[in-house]
Amino acid sequence: MKPKFNFDPVEAVAHLRTCDAVLGTLIDRIGPLDLELKSANSLFEAMLRSIVYQQLHAKAASTILGRVLVELARHGGASPEALARASDAALRGAGLSANKLLATRDVAAKCIEGTVPSLKEARSLGDDELIARLTAVRGIGPWTVHMLLIFYLGRPDVMPTNDFAIRAGFKKLYKKRKDPAPEAILKHARRWQPYRSVASWYLWQS
Repeated sequence: MKPKFNFDPVEAVAHLRTCDAVLGTLIDRIGPLDLELKSANSLFEAMLRSIVYQQLHAKAASTILGRVLVELARHGGASPEALARASDAALRGAGLSANKLLATRDVAAKCIEGTVPSLKEARSLGDDELIARLTAVRGIGPWTVHMLLIFYLGRPDVMPTNDFAIRAGFKKLYKKRKDPAPEAILKHARRWQPYRSVASWYLWQS
């Protein structure tokens, strides 16, 4: 099933036009919101993909992820239990670095113990609680969780201020002479609430 937003994109864009005329000029230039949500059967699967893709070109990461999923299929499929059953040698042979192997082991363990919730449970949790629970996993920082919240869960009000492209887009759009501090972006972004994810998407496009 294709994931859906839990907000009205048309209403979100209309709100941003009304509350920020400068952002409105960017919206006019970019056009309608075209933010596509990604599908995942579980948060384990989404986080596994995020870990594999860290600091790699997409083509190389896709190859490694494919090999990891083939290995997990031998143990029952893309689940934390299957990863727990797979050997270190097999996962390293699929292309995982030593650090990524430790991170994938940790995400599997924290899924099994319940720190990482199911997708159904995640949909009932607030952003702050999800950030706290998911960043407890080795190798998962706030930026990764922000991407999960926006692109997998369709959350409307996420503000990834540590994203380089967000900072660059903000600096360019608002003609800042210096690189804006995260605090400055957060202060300005109060007017975008409750649709900071949508504003972020437009900054990425810029």
